[in-house]
Amino acid sequence: MQAGIYWRLSGFYFFYFIVLGTMVPYLPLYLKSLGLDAWHIGLLTSVMVGSKIIAPNIWGWLADHTGKRMAIIRAGCLMAVLCFSLIFWWNGSIALLALIIFLYSFFWNAVLAQFEAVTLVYLGSKPERYSRIRLWGSIGFILAVSLFGWLFDYVALSTFPALVAGGLLTIFISSWIVGDPPYASEYMLHRVDQQNSHSFLQLLKQPQIAIFFIVCFLMVLSHGPYYTFFSLLMEQYHYKHTAIGLLWSLGVVAEVILFWYMHRLLPHWGLRSLLLVSLIATTIRWLLLAWFPQFLSVMLFSQCLHAFSFAGFHAGAIETVRRLFSVQQSGKAQAFYSAVGYGAGNALGALAGGALWQISSSLPFFCSALVCALAVFLVWRYLPVRFFSD
Repeated sequence: MQAGIYWRLSGFYFFYFIVLGTMVPYLPLYLKSLGLDAWHIGLLTSVMVGSKIIAPNIWGWLADHTGKRMAIIRAGCLMAVLCFSLIFWWNGSIALLALIIFLYSFFWNAVLAQFEAVTLVYLGSKPERYSRIRLWGSIGFILAVSLFGWLFDYVALSTFPALVAGGLLTIFISSWIVGDPPYASEYMLHRVDQQNSHSFLQLLKQPQIAIFFIVCFLMVLSHGPYYTFFSLLMEQYHYKHTAIGLLWSLGVVAEVILFWYMHRLLPHWGLRSLLLVSLIATTIRWLLLAWFPQFLSVMLFSQCLHAFSFAGFHAGAIETVRRLFSVQQSGKAQAFYSAVGYGAGNALGALAGGALWQISSSLPFFCSALVCALAVFLVWRYLPVRFFSD
């Protein structure tokens, strides 16, 4: 890969995850500052991530049929900016706020799954180098959570919408420096195999492929309470916003380190071992959050496990999807992965987390550990090594 396209792809991930690093930790705190309770915070968060159930599949189908992935990405970025900007005219209605969040996320969620497909085509026969590009997204996330965690100790959370709108605008601008990839390549030709004789839906009906996507759903479901209520949990135990931001940053620093070495780790471990280790580490992480949130040392260790709970699992899942589906199906496949996991899983996790939080602040994380343990069993019992082979 040429250095120019490497930095263009990396730049897009960098700006995209700056916005994500602003939204994920601080949206719940912003909603709380508006006077909303845990149930409404969970509900609004589930609306935002729940749009991933629908949006990526619509945009994935459109991209696969037109081949204009970057045009779709740019349109999604622009509409996300415009829709989110409606929040500046919010009149206090929960229904209106939910509508604004849904419209913004519907277009924003068109972006990442399609850009993943674009990136993998640019990588061609070296998909293991994906992690070297994706780590720049992690760096952007670290920058955002650290900077804004410090900032919100000194300025009001009412500045949150302006910061997000500015970030969305930078994503739109950065999308113009990446062109459509050369689809007519040897990479496409060597991927023509028996899978291409099956339709996308027929492949999904295969039991092991269905179980794989159920595992993805469970893994992201277990993260729902974390992404929605971790900042509120830390605030409950009197951590300052700066400390909360640094804890988020630590998790992503660990993620960056693992992404950096993933191209060496993946061939050595194999996909099945990587997914199992990631799921087991995640189970331990949620138990630590449930039982010992008051201990800073435990929280530091828990955040280090984010290397496996996100980076390890996500890199393994993305590569598994690449191996299971042809290039012609890549848009739909990545979109389906996003919809099942980061859409349905995250939405249900946020919604259930809001209900469980009302009972006990530790209960959402304990239940997350149980969900993750179920995913460990499914991989161990039903997905043998040969399932992950090219």
